[in-house]
Amino acid sequence: MIFRNETPMCARGGTERRDRGFTLVEMLLVLVILATLAAIVYPKVAGRSEQARVTAAQTQIANFANSLGAFEVDNGYYPKGKNGLMDLVQKPKDAVNWHAYMDSIPKDPWGQDYQYECPGKHNPNSFDIYSPGPPNKDMVIGNWKAAN
Repeated sequence: MIFRNETPMCARGGTERRDRGFTLVEMLLVLVILATLAAIVYPKVAGRSEQARVTAAQTQIANFANSLGAFEVDNGYYPKGKNGLMDLVQKPKDAVNWHAYMDSIPKDPWGQDYQYECPGKHNPNSFDIYSPGPPNKDMVIGNWKAAN
């Protein structure tokens, strides 16, 4: 179909080309640029997820320590035994001035239970609370300072 002010391409000599899309070279150039950017950015971001989990575990342990400290101030002692963390959620029998210190006991970022000991091996005057850390790694994350 020919409109009034247009001439068909064959009448113009066929040398002009219509710009309807990108050429293969242009598309390949964009892909090379994107691949180069990905090669620069990916290594910097890739190792951050494990570091974020470790930081999350440290933050949760600090929250436990604050709640356990408040429990000790209110009741005069730290919760005892393996189920000691549950004393932050459910009132123990011998608690005199108990409050709900936490809504629930979260799992660590790897889906494992936090471990609690009172008195602690590392903190004999208080408690140890720790995450076993990432599976298949020897990395315990606890509320004590590592020996240098």
